[in-house]
This record gives sequence, structure tokens and C-alpha cells, in this order.
Amino acid sequence: MSQQFNINQNMRAINIDWLIQVHYELELQPETLFLTVNLIDRFLAKHSATRENLQLVGLVAMFLSCKYEEVVVPFVQDLTSYSANAYSRSEILKMEKLMLNKLEYDMSCPTAYVFLRRCLKAARSESKLDNLSFFLIELCLVEYEMLKFPPSLLAAASVYTAQCSLYGRRQWSKTCEWHTTYSEDQLLECSKMIVGYHQRASTGRCTGVYKKYNTLKYGYAAKCEPAKSLVEEIQQQLFPE
Repeated sequence: MSQQFNINQNMRAINIDWLIQVHYELELQPETLFLTVNLIDRFLAKHSATRENLQLVGLVAMFLSCKYEEVVVPFVQDLTSYSANAYSRSEILKMEKLMLNKLEYDMSCPTAYVFLRRCLKAARSESKLDNLSFFLIELCLVEYEMLKFPPSLLAAASVYTAQCSLYGRRQWSKTCEWHTTYSEDQLLECSKMIVGYHQRASTGRCTGVYKKYNTLKYGYAAKCEPAKSLVEEIQQQLFPE
């Protein structure tokens, strides 16, 4: 964002929160969402976007991700309808060409989704842990400050935080540590930030993830209480006796 003069972190958050809702309504694959966000951030790192075109960048990133991940790709007009027809077909195709050129046609990248599936397998997860882990990591997609963490650490921290929320502390097994390469101590900084997002998920302007996971399809994962042990630790740091 230091290279952007017309958009800021809040605009990025609102745009990605909206894309998460579009992704849910179109019933796309989970990996499509993570690749979409990856393409947006990599493109913005190389190209200055205007406030008016930020939504267009998001739509085109999702369009490209669908071509890469989906069996059936949405039509261009399907995507434009979600932007209230703010962009024409020619504008979308022009942005598609620009984005591909800026990214040098490099669409293959390890997203947090790939690592999350591996972490969940190592944790021998069940549906509650799956849903809560995906809820937490999608909250992270919206937050610009989480880009400082590698996708592998973000995935591990999401599973660890979900474990703390459901089962309490000290659930990070040697198997999890072996397969993720991260110890419990290495995950704490990221996990504490995730707990903060969990506590604020239902408030503010970006509530798309909360609404998505507050449904029967995802086991009402959004209603799960934040990790109490980590919350208490955060409070002790903020308000020491």
C-alpha cells in the first residue's frame, strides 16, 4: 500500500470482503478465493490502481482464478452483474490482459489454502475444527497487516487458534509441529491477532465472512467463542497488574 496513492488498506478490506460474498453466492471452490486475493495483492504491488478501478481489479482477479481452478467458469456478464454493471465487457478484458502482463502470466503459487488442508490433516480434524479454521483464515484474508506472515504460518496459526477455541491450550501436537515446521511459540503472535479479528468479526463494515460462516452450511462456526486462553493472555499484556 505504500506504493498506492489512490487506495488504502480499508478500501482493500472492503473490496475483499465483497469478493468473499460474491465467491459464496457463485458457489466457487475454496482455492479460487485464496488465489483471487493472492492475484490482487501481487498485482497491486506492481501497478497503481485508482479508487474507481479497485472493484474491477477484484472482479478480474476472480475471473482469472476461476479459469485456473474451476471446471465451469462464470461468464463475464455474470461477474459484471455483481458490480451493478459498473464495468463493460471490454473494460474487464482490458484489465485481464493488463493483470496477466504485470504478473508475467505466473498463476501458480502456494496459497494459504494448500497449507491449511495439510495442517488440518496433521491435526486429525473433524468438521467443527475444519469450519472454524476456515472461518478464521478467511478473516485474515481481509486484513492487510496479515500479509507479513507466510501463507504456511497463517494456515498453522488458524488451525492452532481454532484448537484453542474449541479445546483449550496445549493441543498443538508433535505431529502438527512436524508437518507444519512451526512450534506453538512461533504461532502465538499471529494467533493473538487472529483472536482479535474473531472478537470483532460481527461488527464494522466488513462482516461478509461472519455472515457466511453464521450459516448451517458451515455449522454456525462464526458463533464459536474466541479462544479464551489466548484472550486472557492478551488482556494480561494490555492491562498488567
